[in-house]
Amino acid sequence: MPIKPSIPKGTRDFSPKQVAQRQYIINTIRSVFELYGFEPIETPAMENMETLTGKYGEEGDKLLFKILNSGDFLSGADETMLKDSSKLASHIAEKGLRYDLTVPLARYVVMHRHEITFPFKRYQIQPVWRADRPQKGRYREFWQCDADVIGSDSIVNEAELLMIYDEVFRKFGIAVTIRVNHRDILDAISSQSLKGELSPTSLIRVLDQLDKAGVDEVMEMARRLGGGVQTESILPHLINDLARSSDNKAKFEAINTYINMSQQGLDSEARLRQLVVWVSNSKVQFDPTLGRGLDYYTGTVMEVTANDVQIGSLGGGGRYDNLTGVFGLEGVSGVGISFGLERIHDVMEELGLFENLETTSSRLLITWFDKDSFEAGWKLANELRSQGIACEIYPDEAKMSKQLKYADAKGFKHVIIIGDEELKSGNFTVKDMKTGEQVKMTRGEILATKPEK
Repeated sequence: MPIKPSIPKGTRDFSPKQVAQRQYIINTIRSVFELYGFEPIETPAMENMETLTGKYGEEGDKLLFKILNSGDFLSGADETMLKDSSKLASHIAEKGLRYDLTVPLARYVVMHRHEITFPFKRYQIQPVWRADRPQKGRYREFWQCDADVIGSDSIVNEAELLMIYDEVFRKFGIAVTIRVNHRDILDAISSQSLKGELSPTSLIRVLDQLDKAGVDEVMEMARRLGGGVQTESILPHLINDLARSSDNKAKFEAINTYINMSQQGLDSEARLRQLVVWVSNSKVQFDPTLGRGLDYYTGTVMEVTANDVQIGSLGGGGRYDNLTGVFGLEGVSGVGISFGLERIHDVMEELGLFENLETTSSRLLITWFDKDSFEAGWKLANELRSQGIACEIYPDEAKMSKQLKYADAKGFKHVIIIGDEELKSGNFTVKDMKTGEQVKMTRGEILATKPEK
């Protein structure tokens, strides 16, 4: 009985057209990364589980895809281990698929530190995997496009990363808001204004649910985590007033009332204020409710959302100090951003931003009537390709109407028609598939004009 064709939930096949669209997104992001001096690296799809665990928080660890050891992976497992799922998992799955590109980067930097010139500016465009619940804009296999700077704590890095976000989304034609905050501000709010009712971790966990749940659900979650009088008073003001305002100056002044007893909080607020002024872009908005859920962030955090499509964040990032320390290299600061390829693609598709994108690799089709015209077409195709001109020759003997229908379905711009008349005169018929206009051209004229473009 035949196997029913299927793929795992949260994964997708991509058609040639979709691959062309995705490559356009990747190439655009890559070009901007390289404009700012970032260099590419690649890391393995799988990492040792000890590299991955404990870096993403309790919830993140639950989403790690584990890979079963090859061979008899249960040999050596005693009865106690068989009854303890966590011990059994570590015994039979020593490796896992990477959850993101940042932790593998930290591991890479430590392993290759003697080959690297610091500050190290790298970009990486590869797939990652998360055992998440599939839904719109959320997949189990997806691509991230990351740029990070390791070995410098200068605010210049944050400024350039914000400018990269602005440049890329401007090229795509997507209207976005780039939100920024600082973890020290959230720490100060937790300790000073909330009087410790919510720990910094709990506060970030609560705020991280804002995009997924309503304000009422977020407040209920805060109560369950220990929120009391101070939380009931302050959190709604942060969420409903400051986060929704577009006046950065007023928001910075207002937040000082919540953190003015924390010198570290005030210093970080001043740094963030300088960053916003320096970038000087209305798309960049200070949002005191932005936390970013990953445990490794320690400083500035940033996130990008589309203004015209409800889909969640299109990218995010922040500063992480000493992430390399868990691999034995202490005192190294890092900061980076990530673009979510899948969500960007979905947004561009919904907004119709691919309409003018050419998605066929060959823009020129050679058609023919009989054996002699095929021979002439075959020779012409090889001459065109030798000149770097992408083209196809229709492979089968068929009526011209069928060949032209194929050209139309594939989106070819031009078709070269070769028949008896063309063979006798040496002038080929070149048809514009959009306008229907036909002109006669010699082989030399075709090679000179490159009609596939």
